Formats: sequence, structure tokens, C-alpha cells
Amino acid sequence: MCGIAGTWFPGTRDDASLHALGARQGEAIAHRGPDDAGTWADPAAGLVLSHRRLSILDLSPEGHQPMLSRDGRWALIFNGEIYNHGALRAELATLGHAFRGHSDTEVLLAAIGEWGVEQALQRSNGMLALAAWDRKQRRLWLARDRMGKKPLYYGFASDGALVFGSELRALRAHPALEAKVDPDALALLLRLDYIPAPWSILRGVHKLPAGTLLSLDMAALQAGASALDPVRSPKRWWDALAAQREAINHGFAGGDQEALDTLDVLLREATAMRMEADVPLGAFLSGGTDSSLVTAMMQAQSAVPVRSFSIGFDSLRHDESAHAARVAAHLGTDHTELRVDGQAALDLVPSLPVIFDEPFADSSQVPTALLCALTRKHVTVALSGDGGDELFFGYSRYARTLRNNGWLGKLPRAMLANRVSEPGESARLGGLAALRAELRAGDLQGLARHRISRWRLPEAVVIGARRLKTAYDEPDALPGVGTPGDALMAMDMACYLPEDILAKVDRASMAASLEARAPLLDWRVASFAWTLPMSMKSRHGQLKWLPKQLLQRYLPNPLVQHPKTGFGAPVGDWLRGPLREWAEAQLDENRLREEGHFDPAPIRRIWKAFLDGERKWHTHLWGVLMFQAWREKL
Repeated sequence: MCGIAGTWFPGTRDDASLHALGARQGEAIAHRGPDDAGTWADPAAGLVLSHRRLSILDLSPEGHQPMLSRDGRWALIFNGEIYNHGALRAELATLGHAFRGHSDTEVLLAAIGEWGVEQALQRSNGMLALAAWDRKQRRLWLARDRMGKKPLYYGFASDGALVFGSELRALRAHPALEAKVDPDALALLLRLDYIPAPWSILRGVHKLPAGTLLSLDMAALQAGASALDPVRSPKRWWDALAAQREAINHGFAGGDQEALDTLDVLLREATAMRMEADVPLGAFLSGGTDSSLVTAMMQAQSAVPVRSFSIGFDSLRHDESAHAARVAAHLGTDHTELRVDGQAALDLVPSLPVIFDEPFADSSQVPTALLCALTRKHVTVALSGDGGDELFFGYSRYARTLRNNGWLGKLPRAMLANRVSEPGESARLGGLAALRAELRAGDLQGLARHRISRWRLPEAVVIGARRLKTAYDEPDALPGVGTPGDALMAMDMACYLPEDILAKVDRASMAASLEARAPLLDWRVASFAWTLPMSMKSRHGQLKWLPKQLLQRYLPNPLVQHPKTGFGAPVGDWLRGPLREWAEAQLDENRLREEGHFDPAPIRRIWKAFLDGERKWHTHLWGVLMFQAWREKL
């Protein structure tokens, strides 16, 4: 796990200035890799690559980056882990490749030299973001892993240079990058709590989508931003939606026992691959199904107690620490629990814009950041249970959406034809307003969008904003086969998982210089999950049925059948209490008007309604507040 950055100018540059710029970009993301730093430049091409290293495999200098291939053709910077690097190394050795050390970076570089970038990616099992420079063809390759575990931003500066990196701050280290807020992306933040790829909060800066690569030659660089379409230019080297269609069509021919055995084998292997490290390793253990299953798999394959970590809160609504402790005791892990009072969480709020780098408003960012900081005091790598809900139908909103979709199917077409295009903000209050909004949604995709939206009409709040479409709007984002439940999970796999869940874990863990790994998101586990019928994911009202059945092989039933608790923070209580003065300053009407990003009227109206006791408005307000706090740091 590391940080990467670079700049490519449309013309030659002197070596010293390139290295100085690369060093500044690397220093901006030093938290991602505190163990080593490196820059490499090709002055004749105007290119510099920068790397910050968190040493996990091969702690020796042989793992240093940027790394050059033996023949000198390729230069590589790479953030992530290739879990099957041992098998790839053996295959490459039979083809005549020799290796100096035992890092996965060296294996990936040899694979690129042997098969090319796209084939090397397809043969790899891991998480990654990379920049590979082909010195022979003068071509730059940028790529992101299948599931979107690792981030990669790119954009053009005003001097014509292409700037790229793991975080926005690495791009902003280039003095010619214009840091102007994109109102369309800001509206997405208010709707979703995050800004999905390919957009970012800065106008003209984009995120590379999961499973894609971008290949640029000198002609493309000189053409600049006008020739680069953030939606169409990236090429899919792994198409998750196509893989889902194929898996659904193929189906799973076995019964319950065969499915359990297959998941057990696949997940054990995926977990074992992610336990390889030359540094201390542990697990996040919330006590939920997914984290308990991953921890159980780790302990079953470890000769010593696995280090496990959980966080406890003084608010019982958000505290699962007692259950996590019981799971840890049964599994026999070496368990560490951090007790957090409200003040510790509040003290973290001013740091959120720095930790997350881009405005981000999922309130679970607070406990996630606290947990990562605790864990890093003891280990350098931690395995998580991320991905289980999106693969095995784990969210209660899925069941509610399918129920309401059934209602829509029974309504007269004339009633649906008269629906308004989008529900207003009153839909957030529940009751009849929420019911009307559900009925107005019109179809499954509209219902899903309504369920995940905070502000229903954010473009009416953000000045100058247009509505950008996401996987919750585009019909092409649906598999077109399978059940409505499959479609709901597909939308989340395309948007919510990579751009909220995985982005949150990446920023929070990297802020603490901690590597997080997710066995459930091994592409082979995902491909198997997509083959399963819905009856193996939701049965007799029990969500995530198959993983729960598998967990009973490792835990007694009372520890498995535990109600799901959200991993959030009591934002509403904070905003009415100790954060009220801070929030009032951020939401000051004159300030909002002078800054020019928001129409103050609806924000002030909701702020007053919230203080007067109306429920749920804190979710609307938190997105505005997180942007305001981030803007102060810009």
C-alpha cells in the first residue's frame, strides 16, 4: 500500500525541476507511504513519476519505486498488492525472467514487460492503482483495479501538463492546477454523501473508474482536456457488469451444501492470500457477519492468535463492541477494543477534510478513522469484511425497495404516468410524503435512487449545478438479466461500493499509514456470488443467508444471528449539542451567499427545522457541513 503521483508536460523539461515537482507531489501524500520515497524522471519526454512506500512485502531496497524494468523500457509506480504474485513469478521465471528481490512490484513490472499492461492486469489478483511509462513508445498507462479498492485521480493543469495521483492533494502540489469547485460534482455530494467516478470536486479533475485503464500518447497529451472524455476515454480491462451477466446466466447448479462448501473454499483461499505480509497483520472485527467470517477464516489458518480490533462507543445505538468481544473470545483472537466517548469523536471532526482529501459525508467516516488509527498502533495490515452486503444482499433497504417495487407493479399505469419527475426534500420526513415519493419513483432504478439519496433535488440548492447521471440513473448500468435483487446489487457494486465504502476505508486507513485488505472482494468470490440464486442470499426474511450459514461452521448460532447495527455516528445529537456553534458558523447565511456555492434559503430553512426538532435533517446538513469544512482547507 503506497501513494503514487506524477506529471507529464507536453515538451521537454530539465531533470532538476522535474524531480523537485515529483518530490512535492510525493510529500503531499507522505502519509500513504512513510517508509520510503522516490522520484524518477524522463526529461526528454517531460515526465516525472513519484512514489511513497508503505513497506509490506520485501522490506529491502529491492522494493523501491519508481522501478525500472531490466531492459529499461518500462518505468512503474504502483499502489496496492498483487496477491497471486508468487504464481505469476513462477510462470515468468519459466519464460526467462530473473528477479532481484521478492516484491510484487517487480513481478507486476515483469508481467507488463512480458504481456503488456492489459494482459498483466487481467492475470493479476489484487488491488491496485498504477502508472506505467513505456519509454519506447512514449505512452503513459494509468489503471485501477477491478473493484476500485485503490483510487487514481487525473486532470490537466493550465500549463497543459497531465497531473495524476492517489489523492487530490498530490495533483494540487502542481502550481498550475486550478482548484475550482465543480458545482455538478457538489450536487452529487449532497445527493449521495460522496462524489462517484469519473467526477471529482474539482472542475477538470477526474477519477479513473474501477476496472479501467487510460492510455495516452504524446498526441493525446498535446490535445489536452478537450480530447479526453472522462466517461468514454477510459477502457474497461475488466467489465464487472458483463461478468455479472455471464455469472447470472451461467447460474449455480448445486444445492445449499455445495454452495456452502464452494464459498468456504473460495473465501479461505482469498483470506490466506491476503495474510501474506512481512509486517504485523490483524483484522477489523465489528461482530457483524462479514468481519466475523473473515476473522474466523484468518484464525482457522493461523498457528497463533490473530490480532483483532474493534471500537466501542458511549452511545448504545452505535456500540457493537460487546458482541465483537464475544466473537473474539469464541474464535480465540488476541482482541483489542478502543472505547470512544463523544469528545474523542468530536475532536476528530476538524481533521475530516484532511483525512478524506475530497468532501465526503458518510458519517461512518468518524468511527472508521478512529478504528484505523487504533489498529495502526499494533499492526500495519488489517483485513476487513467489506463487500459482503453488495454481493450477498445484505442491506435492509434492498428488501424494502423490492417490496415497494411490487407495489408499483400493481398500480394503474395512469397513476404512474402522472408522477412528478423527482420527489422533493419533504420525502425525507417519512409518513405520507415518503410514501408518495416512493410511488412517484416509477421503476426499480428510481426507487433505488430515492433510497440512497440525501438531498432529492440538490441541483436546486447548488448554484449553477446540472444533474450528472450515475449507475442509479443509467438503464445501461443494470444487468438486464436475473432478478430485481440482482439489479439492486449491481447498481451498488458500480457506484456505492467503490466510491463510498472503499474510498472511505482507503482514506481512513492511509491517513494512519495502515493497509486494509478485503477478502470478500476477491474477484473469484464475487464471480461465484453472482451465480447464486436469490434464495441463497435472502431466505425466510433473513438477508445474507449463505454467509450466515457458513459462519455457523465457525461460531454458535446465537453469535451469528445478531441484529445488524449501522457503523455510524450520532451526528444529529452532535449538531444539536457540542457542534451547534461550529455548524451555525459554517451555515451562516451571509457566508453562504458570499461564497456563492449554495442558495442559502433552503439550507437555512432545513437548519431551523432541524433545531426545532424535525427528524433526519442532519443527513442533509452533514453533506453541506463537510463541504464547508473542506473548503476552508482548500
